[in-house]
Amino acid sequence: MKRRTLNRRELLRCSAGGIGWVAAQAMLRQDACAAHQPSAMDHVAKAKAVIQIFCPGGMSQVDTFDHKPELAKRAGKPFDPDGELQFFASKPGNCQPSHWPFRQHGESGLWLSDLFPKLAQRVDDLAFIYSMHSKTALHGPACFMMNTVFTLPGFPSMGSWVTYGLGSENEELPAFVVPPDPRGLPPGGIINWGAGFLPAVHQATTLDSRADRQPISDLFPPEDFAGVTGNSDRAGLEFLRQLNQQHLAERRGNTDLEARMAAYELAARLQLSAPEVTNIDDETEATSQLYGLKDDDTGPFGRQCLLARRLVERGVRFAQLYCGAENTTAKEIRPNWDSHEDVVRDHGYWGRVLDTGASALLEDLQQRGLLEETLVICTTEFGRQPAAQGQRASGRDHNAGAFTAWLAGGGIKGGVGYGATDELGFKAVENPSYSYDLHATALHLLGIDHSKLTFYHNGIERRLTDVHGHVIREIIT
Repeated sequence: MKRRTLNRRELLRCSAGGIGWVAAQAMLRQDACAAHQPSAMDHVAKAKAVIQIFCPGGMSQVDTFDHKPELAKRAGKPFDPDGELQFFASKPGNCQPSHWPFRQHGESGLWLSDLFPKLAQRVDDLAFIYSMHSKTALHGPACFMMNTVFTLPGFPSMGSWVTYGLGSENEELPAFVVPPDPRGLPPGGIINWGAGFLPAVHQATTLDSRADRQPISDLFPPEDFAGVTGNSDRAGLEFLRQLNQQHLAERRGNTDLEARMAAYELAARLQLSAPEVTNIDDETEATSQLYGLKDDDTGPFGRQCLLARRLVERGVRFAQLYCGAENTTAKEIRPNWDSHEDVVRDHGYWGRVLDTGASALLEDLQQRGLLEETLVICTTEFGRQPAAQGQRASGRDHNAGAFTAWLAGGGIKGGVGYGATDELGFKAVENPSYSYDLHATALHLLGIDHSKLTFYHNGIERRLTDVHGHVIREIIT
């Protein structure tokens, strides 16, 4: 009888109850992914990771970061005397200046409103893009554009492109993690962090940041289910792996299947790593106070920011936080920044939430030596009008023509502003910037040429910035 020689795969598969085979499969998949990743690195990276803060609903630029003295001079005067303009959902009312005073801060002397007293103390770390604008004033499509640069769903998010280009630094945790606002998902839902046509393994893992919840749904069996033990769980995973391998062998090239298998393998590792990274009991009381964790209003977002620091500290490549949820009618407050009825009420609430969490995140990253290698981005999907919404002196309508984003850390030149809106804050007029430019700049800081990070799909070499975008070098060190 002819002796049969085992190859490396078969040897690993037969040894250690299949555990070696599972590990080998994971490593082989990583090698395969690496082999297909584009050669887009053309310079030394200034940042290793990204934390993006997304404020859905439409943050008002003229109440936060974009100081407009002329708007204050015209307070109460008709914004559109000729009656020719139409806002998104209303006719323009009278000019409405900021509901909060603006002051200059730091050595840079940049202007911030009193809505952000803590961020004002870190203004010299921030670079502002005052001339952001969007192609739509609809929440869902505008969120998609900010995340994927397309107004339609189905395109890869920035986090997916980053992990496609750079991979992961920690195989025990997902490379791309999203803790949504505890109140719910943002406009457009989970599509905002989907992988689109990229291999499905690059979509984000949604993390529940609430202290009384499991971080990932269905990661563990129910506590009252005694049928699963450590041994039976390992046996079940091995049996599942065998079935999956058999299924995949007949469907080579199906990235959804490969991603699902990788997800099962990652889930097994996450049973150890996820509880550790989300358990903040080892944080000091000073850290808890810094993030405002014991405050009912600031605590939930503060916890998201703290988890983001813990994630990038452990090698997660991209963490996206949502400061606000889906757009619904207000009860006590709007569940996001969409202040049609009452800017003071809604922005007053969310401003304190963002101010506490974001300033704490920047300080914490700096204290731990992580800010220089972590790019922090804060944005919204569009801005708000500098006039009152109709006859409502306290409300503002949507404005796709102007909003502000800020960046810090990871190669950003702090204490600078780029671009400008007109004298009333209605429209971007100096260096108008789309999400293409913001994303091109972020990729550049990660060492990636945005024009070279491509994926062939439906006859087109697709990229995150579509056929647009330029690096905003004025805000880079």
